[in-house]
Amino acid sequence: MMKRVIVAGILGWVVLAAWTFVVNGIFGFRQSIDMKQLAGERPIYEMLKNNVTEPGRYICNPPMTDTGFVLNEPVYSIQYAGFGHESAGQESLLHMLFALLATLLAAWMLSTSADRILRSYGRRVLFFAAIGLFLALAGEMGKYGIGGYSLSDAVILSVHAIVQWTIVGLVVAWSMKPVVRQG
Repeated sequence: MMKRVIVAGILGWVVLAAWTFVVNGIFGFRQSIDMKQLAGERPIYEMLKNNVTEPGRYICNPPMTDTGFVLNEPVYSIQYAGFGHESAGQESLLHMLFALLATLLAAWMLSTSADRILRSYGRRVLFFAAIGLFLALAGEMGKYGIGGYSLSDAVILSVHAIVQWTIVGLVVAWSMKPVVRQG
């Protein structure tokens, strides 16, 4: 049984990696959301480089008045991880490792599900779609708000997470066919 879980998890990870490569690497999905360009970016970059020296997430609020913040004024979020492009490969490897662990964990969770779920291909796929839905609501939609993503970007990222995990589920569910017991 554990061998089936590992094989299914690895197959799911391969599909997840391929999906990520195509959607992000070829079509630039995440880049279009996370790396929008600024007009006059160079002076802004230099100002940030000189003033944001410690890793963290910074929020720039409008100036306060005697009655509080002025309504309808923008709030900006700046995030600095503490490293630059030289670490991109290490970061990608870490993401790949987390993705492998996630698909192995999801395959194991599926293997411990009720027989009613395990007997049906559709229910096994829905199991993974539910994981995508959970990640979308708890993860991507949780990034919406002041200093975070716009509502439209959070919804797009959420739909992406649901589709991504459903596609992984198609492969894992196919790989984890129920065992017919002779008896």
